[in-house]
Amino acid sequence: MGKKFKLENDKEKEKEKAIKLIAITPNAEELIAYCARVSSPHQDNPKIEKLLEYCIDHGHWSVFETPSITIEINTSRAISAQILRHRSFTFQEFSQRYAEVADFEIYKARRQDSKNRQNSIDDLSLRDKLWFWDAQDKVQLLSASLYHDALDMGIAKEQARFLLPMSSKTKLYMTGNIRSWIHYCDLRCRIDTQKEHRDIALAIREILKKELPIISKAVAWN
Repeated sequence: MGKKFKLENDKEKEKEKAIKLIAITPNAEELIAYCARVSSPHQDNPKIEKLLEYCIDHGHWSVFETPSITIEINTSRAISAQILRHRSFTFQEFSQRYAEVADFEIYKARRQDSKNRQNSIDDLSLRDKLWFWDAQDKVQLLSASLYHDALDMGIAKEQARFLLPMSSKTKLYMTGNIRSWIHYCDLRCRIDTQKEHRDIALAIREILKKELPIISKAVAWN
């Protein structure tokens, strides 16, 4: 495939660096509680657990829009297209127009659920899984070769990228307030989300559980 293209043959090795916390508002839970007590004479009350639970239980979500979190996500173009649909977030994504593409994702095959088009089942034969793996390899090899041929001919990157498959790797930064992150995780951690996207959402939820222990308990993530 060449020096510039590397196939990911072991997805497990990449999990830890695929999703990464970049920034979070300091003392986010304390800030939410402080803002929630804007009309209280006891705004500096350090006891915040019951207050945050009350706000969540009674749907007082506006206070959770105060802090923000930025997450780095490394995935494929196919999955990033789904993530970018969450319009309450802001995004910055790797540009194939300005930078040269240098990597692909490879995915394990699953069988389409005949009763639920939003579900897939991991019960294909080893032969079928190997065929799909090999097919991805062939597509990526050909795409890589044609892509670099186009660049060598002086064709603009913004057009050469048309030769690349949806498995091309991308990186994006996803920034949103805590209310948006709670909604995203509750929606995308469900079984009806594509597995590759659900794995990302589950990894993000683990980060949020560590950073926001009181909120995580209140929304029953623990």
